[in-house]
Amino acid sequence: MFKKILIAEDHESISISVQKTLEELNIPTVDHVYYCDDALAKVQKSIRENEPYDLLITDLYYEEDHYPQNIKDGKELVEEVRKLQPELKVIVFSAEHKSGVINSLFNETKINGYVRKARNDSKDLKKAIASVYVNETYLSLDLKQDVKKLNSYEFTEYDITLVSLLSQGVLLKNIPVYLKANNIRPNSLSSVEKRLNSLKEDLEVTSNEQLVAFCKDLGII
Repeated sequence: MFKKILIAEDHESISISVQKTLEELNIPTVDHVYYCDDALAKVQKSIRENEPYDLLITDLYYEEDHYPQNIKDGKELVEEVRKLQPELKVIVFSAEHKSGVINSLFNETKINGYVRKARNDSKDLKKAIASVYVNETYLSLDLKQDVKKLNSYEFTEYDITLVSLLSQGVLLKNIPVYLKANNIRPNSLSSVEKRLNSLKEDLEVTSNEQLVAFCKDLGII
Protein backbone atom coordinates (compact mmCIF):
# COMPACT_ATOMS: atom_id res chain seq x y z
CA MET A 1 0.00 0.00 0.00
CA PHE A 2 1.01 3.62 -0.39
CA LYS A 3 3.44 4.89 2.23
CA LYS A 4 3.20 8.65 1.83
CA ILE A 5 0.12 10.58 0.70
CA LEU A 6 -0.62 14.28 0.31
CA ILE A 7 -4.17 15.63 0.68
CA ALA A 8 -5.01 18.99 -0.91
CA GLU A 9 -8.47 20.07 0.24
CA ASP A 10 -9.71 23.52 1.22
CA HIS A 11 -12.56 22.41 3.48
CA GLU A 12 -11.33 21.33 6.91
CA SER A 13 -14.16 18.90 7.65
CA ILE A 14 -13.63 17.04 4.38
CA SER A 15 -9.87 17.00 4.89
CA ILE A 16 -10.36 15.43 8.31
CA SER A 17 -12.72 12.85 6.81
CA VAL A 18 -10.15 11.89 4.17
CA GLN A 19 -7.42 11.68 6.81
CA LYS A 20 -9.59 9.32 8.85
CA THR A 21 -10.13 7.13 5.81
CA LEU A 22 -6.37 6.93 5.27
CA GLU A 23 -5.82 6.10 8.94
CA GLU A 24 -8.16 3.13 8.50
CA LEU A 25 -5.91 1.99 5.65
CA ASN A 26 -2.85 2.33 7.94
CA ILE A 27 -1.04 4.78 5.66
CA PRO A 28 2.19 5.67 7.57
CA THR A 29 2.56 9.28 6.43
CA VAL A 30 -0.33 11.58 5.52
CA ASP A 31 0.16 15.32 5.02
CA HIS A 32 -2.59 17.80 4.25
CA VAL A 33 -2.78 21.36 2.95
CA TYR A 34 -5.60 23.79 2.21
CA TYR A 35 -4.05 25.57 -0.78
CA CYS A 36 -2.73 24.40 -4.14
CA ASP A 37 0.43 26.51 -3.82
CA ASP A 38 1.19 24.80 -0.51
CA ALA A 39 0.62 21.40 -2.12
CA LEU A 40 3.16 22.18 -4.82
CA ALA A 41 5.63 23.40 -2.19
CA LYS A 42 5.17 20.15 -0.24
CA VAL A 43 5.87 18.09 -3.35
CA GLN A 44 8.97 20.16 -4.12
CA LYS A 45 10.26 19.71 -0.57
CA SER A 46 9.61 15.96 -0.60
CA ILE A 47 11.60 15.60 -3.82
CA ARG A 48 14.51 17.67 -2.45
CA GLU A 49 14.61 15.45 0.63
CA ASN A 50 14.43 12.32 -1.53
CA GLU A 51 11.20 11.27 0.19
CA PRO A 52 8.61 11.86 -2.56
CA TYR A 53 4.90 11.30 -2.17
CA ASP A 54 3.32 8.18 -3.63
CA LEU A 55 -0.15 9.66 -4.10
CA LEU A 56 -1.83 13.05 -4.30
CA ILE A 57 -5.52 13.35 -3.40
CA THR A 58 -6.84 16.73 -4.48
CA ASP A 59 -10.11 18.60 -4.74
CA LEU A 60 -10.92 20.09 -8.12
CA TYR A 61 -12.23 23.50 -7.12
CA TYR A 62 -10.84 25.81 -4.42
CA GLU A 63 -12.61 28.83 -2.95
CA GLU A 64 -10.70 32.10 -3.18
CA ASP A 65 -9.97 33.95 0.04
CA HIS A 66 -7.60 36.63 1.33
CA TYR A 67 -4.52 34.50 0.55
CA PRO A 68 -3.59 35.11 -3.11
CA GLN A 69 -2.65 31.91 -4.92
CA ASN A 70 -0.75 31.24 -8.15
CA ILE A 71 -2.43 27.86 -8.70
CA LYS A 72 -6.20 28.27 -8.78
CA ASP A 73 -7.60 24.75 -9.05
CA GLY A 74 -6.90 21.05 -8.80
CA LYS A 75 -6.42 20.49 -12.52
CA GLU A 76 -3.70 23.12 -12.67
CA LEU A 77 -2.13 21.66 -9.51
CA VAL A 78 -1.92 18.21 -11.10
CA GLU A 79 -0.32 19.68 -14.21
CA GLU A 80 2.31 21.54 -12.15
CA VAL A 81 3.04 18.59 -9.89
CA ARG A 82 3.44 16.23 -12.83
CA LYS A 83 6.17 18.51 -14.24
CA LEU A 84 8.17 17.78 -11.10
CA GLN A 85 7.12 14.19 -10.48
CA PRO A 86 5.59 12.62 -13.61
CA GLU A 87 5.07 9.24 -11.97
CA LEU A 88 3.06 10.58 -9.02
CA LYS A 89 -0.36 8.91 -8.76
CA VAL A 90 -3.32 11.30 -8.53
CA ILE A 91 -6.90 10.87 -7.34
CA VAL A 92 -9.30 13.79 -7.75
CA PHE A 93 -11.90 13.94 -4.94
CA SER A 94 -14.59 16.42 -5.92
CA ALA A 95 -18.31 17.16 -5.96
CA GLU A 96 -18.11 17.76 -9.73
CA HIS A 97 -20.44 15.37 -11.55
CA LYS A 98 -20.34 16.60 -15.15
CA SER A 99 -19.13 13.73 -17.30
CA GLY A 100 -17.42 16.06 -19.77
CA VAL A 101 -15.26 17.59 -17.04
CA ILE A 102 -14.43 14.20 -15.52
CA ASN A 103 -13.62 12.71 -18.91
CA SER A 104 -11.20 15.55 -19.68
CA LEU A 105 -9.39 14.95 -16.39
CA PHE A 106 -8.60 11.39 -17.46
CA ASN A 107 -7.86 12.17 -21.10
CA GLU A 108 -6.02 15.48 -20.79
CA THR A 109 -4.65 15.59 -17.23
CA LYS A 110 -4.06 11.82 -17.00
CA ILE A 111 -5.36 11.42 -13.47
CA ASN A 112 -5.43 7.88 -12.08
CA GLY A 113 -8.74 7.99 -10.25
CA TYR A 114 -11.82 10.10 -9.63
CA VAL A 115 -14.11 9.93 -6.60
CA ARG A 116 -17.20 12.05 -6.33
CA LYS A 117 -18.01 13.56 -2.93
CA ALA A 118 -21.28 11.89 -2.04
CA ARG A 119 -23.02 9.68 0.52
CA ASN A 120 -20.64 6.70 0.30
CA ASP A 121 -17.50 8.54 -0.76
CA SER A 122 -15.36 7.01 2.00
CA LYS A 123 -15.92 3.51 0.58
CA ASP A 124 -15.32 4.77 -2.95
CA LEU A 125 -12.11 6.49 -1.88
CA LYS A 126 -10.80 3.26 -0.35
CA LYS A 127 -11.61 1.39 -3.56
CA ALA A 128 -9.94 4.10 -5.61
CA ILE A 129 -6.76 4.01 -3.53
CA ALA A 130 -6.58 0.21 -3.79
CA SER A 131 -7.13 0.30 -7.56
CA VAL A 132 -4.64 3.08 -8.23
CA TYR A 133 -2.04 1.33 -6.08
CA VAL A 134 -2.07 -1.66 -8.46
CA ASN A 135 -1.85 0.67 -11.49
CA GLU A 136 -5.54 0.55 -12.37
CA THR A 137 -7.63 3.63 -13.06
CA TYR A 138 -10.69 4.15 -10.90
CA LEU A 139 -14.06 5.70 -11.59
CA SER A 140 -17.21 4.68 -9.73
CA LEU A 141 -19.73 2.67 -11.74
CA ASP A 142 -22.38 5.41 -12.01
CA LEU A 143 -19.86 7.98 -13.25
CA LYS A 144 -18.27 5.42 -15.56
CA GLN A 145 -21.62 4.87 -17.23
CA ASP A 146 -22.08 8.63 -17.66
CA VAL A 147 -18.62 9.00 -19.22
CA LYS A 148 -19.25 6.03 -21.50
CA LYS A 149 -22.52 7.65 -22.57
CA LEU A 150 -20.68 10.91 -23.26
CA ASN A 151 -18.04 9.18 -25.36
CA SER A 152 -20.73 7.36 -27.34
CA TYR A 153 -21.91 10.72 -28.67
CA GLU A 154 -18.47 11.38 -30.19
CA PHE A 155 -18.55 15.16 -30.06
CA THR A 156 -16.03 16.68 -32.46
CA GLU A 157 -14.27 20.01 -32.06
CA TYR A 158 -16.57 21.28 -34.79
CA ASP A 159 -19.65 20.23 -32.79
CA ILE A 160 -18.34 21.91 -29.66
CA THR A 161 -17.61 25.10 -31.59
CA LEU A 162 -21.14 25.24 -32.98
CA VAL A 163 -22.83 24.65 -29.63
CA SER A 164 -20.46 27.07 -27.87
CA LEU A 165 -21.36 29.81 -30.32
CA LEU A 166 -25.06 29.18 -29.72
CA SER A 167 -24.49 29.31 -25.97
CA GLN A 168 -22.80 32.71 -26.40
CA GLY A 169 -25.91 34.07 -28.08
CA VAL A 170 -24.60 34.02 -31.64
CA LEU A 171 -27.54 33.77 -34.04
CA LEU A 172 -27.64 30.67 -36.21
CA LYS A 173 -27.46 32.75 -39.41
CA ASN A 174 -24.27 34.44 -38.14
CA ILE A 175 -22.36 31.26 -37.24
CA PRO A 176 -21.05 30.78 -40.83
CA VAL A 177 -19.51 34.26 -40.60
CA TYR A 178 -17.47 33.20 -37.55
CA LEU A 179 -16.50 29.89 -39.16
CA LYS A 180 -15.28 31.55 -42.35
CA ALA A 181 -13.32 34.18 -40.40
CA ASN A 182 -11.52 31.39 -38.53
CA ASN A 183 -11.04 29.08 -41.53
CA ILE A 184 -13.28 26.41 -40.04
CA ARG A 185 -15.03 24.10 -42.51
CA PRO A 186 -17.70 23.28 -43.45
CA ASN A 187 -18.93 26.83 -43.03
CA SER A 188 -22.10 27.13 -45.07
CA LEU A 189 -25.38 27.78 -43.29
CA SER A 190 -26.85 24.55 -44.66
CA SER A 191 -23.89 22.54 -43.29
CA VAL A 192 -24.26 24.15 -39.86
CA GLU A 193 -28.00 23.48 -39.77
CA LYS A 194 -27.49 19.90 -40.91
CA ARG A 195 -24.92 19.19 -38.18
CA LEU A 196 -26.98 20.81 -35.43
CA ASN A 197 -30.06 18.88 -36.51
CA SER A 198 -28.06 15.66 -36.47
CA LEU A 199 -26.84 16.40 -32.93
CA LYS A 200 -30.36 17.15 -31.74
CA GLU A 201 -31.61 13.91 -33.25
CA ASP A 202 -28.81 11.86 -31.63
CA LEU A 203 -29.32 13.49 -28.24
CA GLU A 204 -33.11 13.39 -28.51
CA VAL A 205 -33.65 17.12 -27.98
CA THR A 206 -35.89 19.32 -30.09
CA SER A 207 -34.38 22.80 -29.98
CA ASN A 208 -31.03 24.56 -30.03
CA GLU A 209 -31.74 25.82 -26.52
CA GLN A 210 -32.17 22.27 -25.26
CA LEU A 211 -29.01 21.24 -27.11
CA VAL A 212 -27.02 23.98 -25.37
CA ALA A 213 -28.48 23.04 -21.97
CA PHE A 214 -27.68 19.35 -22.54
CA CYS A 215 -24.07 20.11 -23.45
CA LYS A 216 -23.68 22.40 -20.44
CA ASP A 217 -24.93 19.60 -18.19
CA LEU A 218 -22.35 17.27 -19.69
CA GLY A 219 -19.67 19.87 -19.11
CA ILE A 220 -18.37 19.96 -22.67
CA ILE A 221 -19.04 23.72 -22.98
